[in-house]
Amino acid sequence: MELAIRYAEHPEDMKGYDTQRMRDHFLFENVFVPDEVSLCYTHTDRVVFGGAYPVTQSLSLKGGKDFGSTVFLDRREAGILCIAGTGTISAGGVPYTMNKGDGLYIGKGVEQVLFSAVDPHNPPKFYLASAPAHRSYPTVCIPMAKANPRKLGDRSTVNVRTIYQYIHPAVCQSCQLVMGMTILEGGSVWNTMPCHTHERRMEVYCYFDMPPDAVVFHIHGQPGETRHILMGNEQAVIAPSWSVHAGVGTSAYTFIWAMAGENQNFDDMDTIPSTALR
Repeated sequence: MELAIRYAEHPEDMKGYDTQRMRDHFLFENVFVPDEVSLCYTHTDRVVFGGAYPVTQSLSLKGGKDFGSTVFLDRREAGILCIAGTGTISAGGVPYTMNKGDGLYIGKGVEQVLFSAVDPHNPPKFYLASAPAHRSYPTVCIPMAKANPRKLGDRSTVNVRTIYQYIHPAVCQSCQLVMGMTILEGGSVWNTMPCHTHERRMEVYCYFDMPPDAVVFHIHGQPGETRHILMGNEQAVIAPSWSVHAGVGTSAYTFIWAMAGENQNFDDMDTIPSTALR
């Protein structure tokens, strides 16, 4: 299991970052590595995110010194979404078959989590997000049909999209993790409009289902001092609570959002008029 570390930044510091430094601090490029669990630990709310990509062998979610326990979920909870292929996740000895679009919530204290492929010619890609947890909630399998859909946006602002809430009070219990997937309709490119901040929650985005020649301009920074991070397919980015949460692509795409912080109210956001951005 590979683990990258990202430390928290003050918004004033970011004003002096050049392109490469922005990418080094906030972008996680290698989310899916064949036959590896590839994770990033951000000190922003101590969220862990990344991918498990079993092809020829099963992969285990492991703890270690970075987590203060040999069991990864000893004091954490996790949400997992399958973004490609078909596979299984064994959580505490119970196997769950996962197809593209299926999700799984695993509560605090589950000692063993294994990721496996059903067919090595169609291996699964599992995207994972984890946050510290104060109590244990039951493991819940969440097929896409059981996620909570919300259709938002307008064609005039090119952001027609369906938000699927997986780990959310409307679907299952969790301590602080909120997680879901947003699918843009063809012809739409903005993932939100108007943009917003989550002063009470940080967020991680993972963009996927993008054409090979497509990119997403992920908007980053405080509303009056924005930067952008160019992102490709199957890459993830850290958005601290003080940062704008928005992005625009050169074509439609899908992205997974995961949040952790003060509360689980999905609509608890501070919208920013587009004319106020700098």
